[in-house]
Amino acid sequence: MAHLDNALARRVAAAPALGGLAGLAAAGLFYSTVIERNAFTLRHNTLAVLEPGAAPLRVLHISDLHMMPNQRLKQAWVSELETLEPDLVINTGDNLAHPQAVPSVIQSLGGLLSRPGLFVFGSNDYFGPKPKNPFQYFKTDHTRTFGEPLPWQDLRAAFTERGWLDATHTVRELEVGGVRVVAAGVDDPHIERDRYETVAGRPNPLAHLRLGLTHSPEPRVLDRFAADGYDLVMAGHTHGGQLCLPFVGALVTNCDLDRSRVKGVSSWGTSMKLHVSAGLGTSPYAPARFCCRPEASLLTLTPVSHGDAAFDEDHSLPQLASETT
Repeated sequence: MAHLDNALARRVAAAPALGGLAGLAAAGLFYSTVIERNAFTLRHNTLAVLEPGAAPLRVLHISDLHMMPNQRLKQAWVSELETLEPDLVINTGDNLAHPQAVPSVIQSLGGLLSRPGLFVFGSNDYFGPKPKNPFQYFKTDHTRTFGEPLPWQDLRAAFTERGWLDATHTVRELEVGGVRVVAAGVDDPHIERDRYETVAGRPNPLAHLRLGLTHSPEPRVLDRFAADGYDLVMAGHTHGGQLCLPFVGALVTNCDLDRSRVKGVSSWGTSMKLHVSAGLGTSPYAPARFCCRPEASLLTLTPVSHGDAAFDEDHSLPQLASETT
């Protein structure tokens, strides 16, 4: 009987610890799915990438909205971005997470669609999300499954009717704020839709900025942009890791990019800069973020000069109440 009494005593003693762990897990789940997932932030970056003598250019980078029609708080926050009055808007895809989300995306972007803009699409513009085993994200070669088709043609038509330029597999040249920009993009490399040969070659040497666009920052595509002499490539897709650990950072990038470049500014090759947005949304089947707030980025591009360096600083627009959808 004594050994039974001792076992019971150990179980009683362990109960508070187990209860504490359960409470901690519940608090973490609440924080990541309700609070941080809706703690939208605006990241400011300054990058010296323009040709000498060019005027500074303010570029707003939006990516990975993964919009659902009922996500009113995210829609309201995104609609405030037009008050930034950027010179150029870049959208690197994954706007949709629902077949009826196109009106919500267009309404949220609002006045930004009246400003010069460029875009490429990601897989979640073409196909809806599906439930996945989260451990698959640790394997870059896992079998990909696609959900129902999404109305990407309607989204593209809405963007282009308002004046944004589709950079997918084409080279675009435009002048914004006195800055001559040449931009080229590829379709989503994450699902093997990229055809870099359609834009291959050195861009116009008279441009002040040579800009590459891709949804997923796959190294094979970044290498091609760098070899052709692009100054800056902008991408999304990684969600900044989405679930990160303090002092460790992102556990996965969901592509072949290394974890050190999962979000923000980095160098690629000898002279090209890479900017990866951590994005503003999540899949509805994985609605959580931890140590990785949803973000848009305002980049101030300046002329190259000796001693220039990029820097990051987070700023939040007015906080909105949390949503649980």
